[in-house]
This record gives sequence, C-alpha cells and structure tokens, in this order.
Amino acid sequence: MSHNNDLAEDRTNWAEDRTILANERTFAGWMRTGMASLAVAIGLKAVFGEFDPTWAAKSVATIFVIAAIYIFWAAHDTATKTLERLEDHHANAQSNARMKVLALVFSGASFAVGVILWML
Repeated sequence: MSHNNDLAEDRTNWAEDRTILANERTFAGWMRTGMASLAVAIGLKAVFGEFDPTWAAKSVATIFVIAAIYIFWAAHDTATKTLERLEDHHANAQSNARMKVLALVFSGASFAVGVILWML
C-alpha cells in the first residue's frame, strides 16, 4: 500500500514541477507580449513621422506604452501567485525576486520610451 502512495505522491510532485515550468513559459510569453506592445508604440513614431497634430500620435503611442507596463506587472502578479501555491520538488523555479526585477526593468524602460516619444 505504501508503494502506491509513493507513486501517487511522485505523480503529484512531477505535476507541480510541470506547472512551475509552464508558469515560467507563460511569464515569458507575457513579457514578449509587453515588448510587442512597446514595439508598436515605437513603430507608431516611424509610421506617422511628423504627424499633425503630434499630440494625437503620441497619445496613441502612450496607450501602448501604458499597456506594456500593465502587461509586465500582470505577468509578475500572476506568476508569483502561481508559485506561492506550489512547492518545487525537482524543478528549479525562477525566484519571485527575479520576476519582479524583470517587470521593473521592462516597466522602467517602457516609461523611458514613452518620455522619449513625447520629447521627439
């Protein structure tokens, strides 16, 4: 009977490990989506060039910058909530701190892009 319990526990442990790894892939996907939103903001400047009135094009680009920042923090919050509910057994999960640093760096860079877009 103990052997069956060990097998069931092993299956549960491996399922949690797969969930941790899937969570990290999802986090990375959200980061890519945020970067794509930021790329759209930058691309608007290239497409519209000296669009008149400039505030209109900059406002639309700013929406994409804000969306990118929101996506980075939504990714962080979702990923850390998932990790808090799980125990890693064999998989080496990314730390919550590392995900927070990535969200901070991408958010700061996105904000800087927004400032530059308004200065040009």
